[in-house]
Amino acid sequence: KKCLMIKVLFSFTRHGVRLLFSLSDDSSAGLGCCGWLLVLFSLLITLLTFPVSIFMCIKIVQEYERAVIFRLGRIIDKKAKGPGIFFVLPCTDSFVKVDLRTVSFNIPPQEILTKDSVTVSVDGVVYFRVECPVSSVANVSNADSSTRLLAQTTLRNVLGTKNLAELLSDREGISHSMQATLDDATNHWGIKVERVEIKDVKLPQQLQRAMAAEAEASREARAKVIAAEGEMNASRALKEASLIISESPAALQLRYLQTLSHIAAENNSTVIFPLPIELLQQFLQRK
Repeated sequence: KKCLMIKVLFSFTRHGVRLLFSLSDDSSAGLGCCGWLLVLFSLLITLLTFPVSIFMCIKIVQEYERAVIFRLGRIIDKKAKGPGIFFVLPCTDSFVKVDLRTVSFNIPPQEILTKDSVTVSVDGVVYFRVECPVSSVANVSNADSSTRLLAQTTLRNVLGTKNLAELLSDREGISHSMQATLDDATNHWGIKVERVEIKDVKLPQQLQRAMAAEAEASREARAKVIAAEGEMNASRALKEASLIISESPAALQLRYLQTLSHIAAENNSTVIFPLPIELLQQFLQRK
């Protein structure tokens, strides 16, 4: 059984403002006889105190706001009003303003035990907005506070299933997982979680020193391997050079002269001149 709702309309004529009354079906009507009597009584008081009551009946909300109107405890039309001007009855109606702009907040640092039993301190930031004003007012007492508390719990639950290596290397994947989890949980509250970011991961001092020592040892091992490979390549090159020089005795003499030129370039006071033993053998044979 549908009830009829009285709508008050204003029209401007040459003689001033004229009030018009109309009756229409209201899908959310369920006030009962006493409720409608109170509405009619409130409307009568508004008419008797007109035009002073007009300042109490007309409300304005901004472009980024919506108004959820309650009439005797029931939401009118099951939708929010605004932006702009809307009409309320001073005695029976009340309204709640809802901000539709994106809100950001910091998740306090949380002490989390990872999957590989390492204690870390992690904080983050969450961006969300109200997508359905009616649900954010009717389904939860404080949507902002509830979203903040749920974000802290979600951070602890998600990171508790990750290893330390995954936590340090896959921040983007963890952020997307947290966003999906928060969005599903707050959908009934009319909240849309737009973005979640991990800000900082703080490790214990002992763990930092151990990881630094491990990284330093790894770098030293790689340096030794590279040095050993360089020596091996140098020995191979020297072997090939010795084989080439052994094929021509004149090449050995040219190598001696090249060594002397390098020594002379350093401005040394003592020069060692290598003399081939073959020349001395010729002098000994003559004697």
